[in-house]
Amino acid sequence: MEPPNLYPVKLYVYDLSKGLARRLSPIMLGKQLEGIWHTSIVVHKDEFFFGSSGISSCTPGGTLLGPPDSVVDVGNTEVTEEIFLEYLSSLGESLFRGEAYNLFEHNCNTFSNEVAQFLTGRKIPSYITDLPSEVLSTTSALLGLHSDPASRRELCRQTQWPKLTGLHGTARLSTAFPF
Repeated sequence: MEPPNLYPVKLYVYDLSKGLARRLSPIMLGKQLEGIWHTSIVVHKDEFFFGSSGISSCTPGGTLLGPPDSVVDVGNTEVTEEIFLEYLSSLGESLFRGEAYNLFEHNCNTFSNEVAQFLTGRKIPSYITDLPSEVLSTTSALLGLHSDPASRRELCRQTQWPKLTGLHGTARLSTAFPF
């Protein structure tokens, strides 16, 4: 029996604040944040990410964010490119439509975590996935908001993520995607 082909899976991590979170968070939030993380998954020679436009792809490092601040080796996968693109198509029609994007509860990091688990069975680092709840709990305390789910949803509804048109401006959708 021939061994299966293994494809490397990488997590690209970008600090959207370009270092400002590290410097200003203690003053603004009373808590140290290392960054405001945007993540994507690199597999089969493309970078895949989720935003308000839905699922997009580009060549690795091909967004206007430039090269990632760090690259995390998530592992290897046996999932072929064909099966992976079918999986992404399904996600793009269901869980990860553009209108489903929410800065705090359903974002690029949620997408990267979901895809990493599908490909490798491993989650992305918790310092990334825990950041929204950290910010919300700190912000809620500073604003005097209750920590109940309804208050968090209201804060999320009122908070609009600034569109990074440049982020999606260089991205392309694979022709295999029907959306």
